[in-house]
Amino acid sequence: MSQFSFFPASGPSPSAEKAGFRGGLVGTHTSRTMMLAELSAIFAAVPASAGRKQYVEAVVEANCLSKPTTSTRRLTLQRLTELYALDPEVPIFRILRRLWDGDAESRPVLALLAALARDPLLMASAPAILSLAPGTEMFRQAMRDALRSAVGDRLNDATLDKVIRNAASSWTQSGHLAGRTFKTRQKVHPSATAIAFALYLGVEAGFQGKEVLTSGWVKTLDSRPSEALDAALNAKRIGLLDLRVSGDVFDLNLQRLDPKAKGVAR
Repeated sequence: MSQFSFFPASGPSPSAEKAGFRGGLVGTHTSRTMMLAELSAIFAAVPASAGRKQYVEAVVEANCLSKPTTSTRRLTLQRLTELYALDPEVPIFRILRRLWDGDAESRPVLALLAALARDPLLMASAPAILSLAPGTEMFRQAMRDALRSAVGDRLNDATLDKVIRNAASSWTQSGHLAGRTFKTRQKVHPSATAIAFALYLGVEAGFQGKEVLTSGWVKTLDSRPSEALDAALNAKRIGLLDLRVSGDVFDLNLQRLDPKAKGVAR
């Protein structure tokens, strides 16, 4: 896979933070994976119409995650909030929740995309995974090098080892890796739903026009630009977005995906 970026050369757009992106040099993967099982359990317990308060109550009071103590419930809630916000006022979460209920098969990659936007450490691990050809074994040193390049000396070796383990587990949960002791790269096959979410994240990150089809968000789904365009047209057909392509014209409107969103790529 060619080199890619999750943000344009000019950096994140002013709208990225409002959409729910989180920056910085630390992240949840120092102690946890992307917590797919926990996220799935919360979504099974809380209706899609719920507000932030209901997610808190489900985890802390109703103990929908079956944690033994109140302190572990609160800590788990904190980590999940870091990764996903758990707040429909945050656009990334709002769209994730909507798409989650409509496409069960895409849930692992939908969760991964959201976690990438909100955990800089997981994002930093991406080149070590996405650069691998299907069937190739993942080596820890490649991920270590990618993480060191992003964080420098801000993490000691012990913490870096935890991040490597947790990130490898997250990429396994998403379907990009397979295996326990030895992990091998697998190609993912995204749906129109997943591509729609990737396009949204690309637009909010700052990509414009056809650039969004070559962004790291789309490449995370193992999609070439032509494949992503075909999937985007499918997303249009099922009512997730509006797209007009003609010659040099590429007009993408995401208000169908989220009526509150104003992100448009031209």
